[in-house]
Amino acid sequence: MWLTKWILLCIAAIPASMIVTGRISLGQDYRTANRESAGIAPDPKVTREAVVQVYAARALNWRGIFGVHTWIVTKPENADEFTIHQVIGWRLMRNLSGLFSEAGIPDRNWFGNRPELLADVRGPEASEAIEKVLKAVTTYPYANEYRLWPGPNSNTFTAYVARHVPELRLQLPTTAIGKDFPIDGWPVDRAPSGTGVQLSIYGLLGMIVGLEEGLELNVAGLSFGLDVKRPALKLPFVGRLGFPLSVKTEETIRRSEGATP
Repeated sequence: MWLTKWILLCIAAIPASMIVTGRISLGQDYRTANRESAGIAPDPKVTREAVVQVYAARALNWRGIFGVHTWIVTKPENADEFTIHQVIGWRLMRNLSGLFSEAGIPDRNWFGNRPELLADVRGPEASEAIEKVLKAVTTYPYANEYRLWPGPNSNTFTAYVARHVPELRLQLPTTAIGKDFPIDGWPVDRAPSGTGVQLSIYGLLGMIVGLEEGLELNVAGLSFGLDVKRPALKLPFVGRLGFPLSVKTEETIRRSEGATP
C-alpha cells in the first residue's frame, strides 16, 4: 500500500515541478500569446527544394501539463510558402472540420510555447513524401471528431500521416497523447515511424516496439518507454530524460551561433 502511495505521489509531483520551474506556463491568453516564428524553419523564398517538417509544442495552458500539439508542414519544390496540416478541436465548435490545411508560418509558437522539430525531409525524397502526406490528409477518418483523451485528436492525425509516409521515420514524443488511438478500431498497426509494430486497445492500453520508438508501454493513455537508438527514458508529462528527440537543421545551428545566412 505504501509503495502505491509513493508512486502516486511521485507522479503528481512531476507536473507540479514543471509548473514551478516554468516549463509550463499557465494563464496564457490565447488572444495575446506569442504566435510568431520560432526561427527553426527555412525561408521558403531562399530554400527552393521541397521540404516536409513535423513540429510539436506544449498545448495551451493546463493541457500543456499533460501533452503536446503536433502538426505537419509541406513546401513543394520552388514554392514560396509552407502549408500547415493539422487538427484543432475548437473548430468543431464552430461547425468547421477539425482537420484543415492552410498556408502559414510553419514553426509558429503554439500560443506562447516554443515548437520542437521532430522530422525534417528535403529534396527529391521530400517531393515524394509530400504526395503521400496530401493523400493521407484526404483519407484521415476522424476529420470531424476530436477528443482530448484518449483520442482521436491532433496527435492521432499526425501519427496516421506518419504511418503513410515512411520517409519521415517519425518518432512522436510520449507526451503526444492520442498518438496511440487506433484507426477504425483495429488494435494492431504499424508504429508511427513505420519501423515497428503497435498494439493498442482504444488508445488506453497497449505497446509499441520499433527501431525508432524503442519500447513504449501505454497505460490509460500515458506512455512510458525506453529509446535505445537515441538513449533516453521516456515518461509521461516530462517527455524524455536523455538524448533529445528534436532535429537540428543547418538553419537552426547557424542561427544559434549568431551567424547570418
